[in-house]
Amino acid sequence: MKRCDWAKNELAIHYHDTEWGVPLHDDRGLFEFLILEGAQAGLSWDTILAKRENYRTAFDNFDVEKVSRYSDAKCQELMLNAGIIRNRLKIASAVGNAKAFLNVQNEFGSFDSYIWSFVDGKPLNGKRKLIGDVPAKTDISDALSKDLKKRGFNFVGSTIMYAFMQATGMVNDHLTSCFRHKEV
Repeated sequence: MKRCDWAKNELAIHYHDTEWGVPLHDDRGLFEFLILEGAQAGLSWDTILAKRENYRTAFDNFDVEKVSRYSDAKCQELMLNAGIIRNRLKIASAVGNAKAFLNVQNEFGSFDSYIWSFVDGKPLNGKRKLIGDVPAKTDISDALSKDLKKRGFNFVGSTIMYAFMQATGMVNDHLTSCFRHKEV
C-alpha cells in the first residue's frame, strides 16, 4: 500500500491511515486539533502524537468549557506534567483559545460552522503529486489565521492553521499516489 511519505512510524501510520484528512465536524475534535497544532509549533508532529493521550487526560478530554475555566493553579499543575509540552505560553494559549472558541460557538452556533465557512463547507482537493507540492500555507490559511487572531486566538499562525486544515479534512493533501487520497 502506498501512503504519504511522512507516515513512517507506527503512530504516524495509524494516524495517517485512519484520521488525517478526514473531514471533521465535531467541535470537541476541532478544539483538540486546535490545541494540538498550537502545541506542535516548533516541534515535530510525531512528538505531539506520542503525547496525544497525555494531552487528552491533562486537558479533560478537550472539554472546551472546562479548559476555559482553568485557573492559574491548574496551569501551574500542567507545567509540571511531563506527559505534555511544558511551555507556559502554549498552556496559557490553550486556556485563552478555549474562551475564544466558546465566543465563536456563541456567535456562529458551532465552531464547525465558523471554521468550515472558510472552504465553503466542503474539503478542498489538493491533488498533490509530490510532497514538495504541498504548501506550508495558503491564502485561505492566511485569512483564517488573521480572523482567528482578531477573535483573540493564539498559536494560530498561517502555517499552523494550514496543518489544522489538513488534519481536519478541510483540505485533502494526501498525495495522489496515496491510497487514502481517493478514500478521503
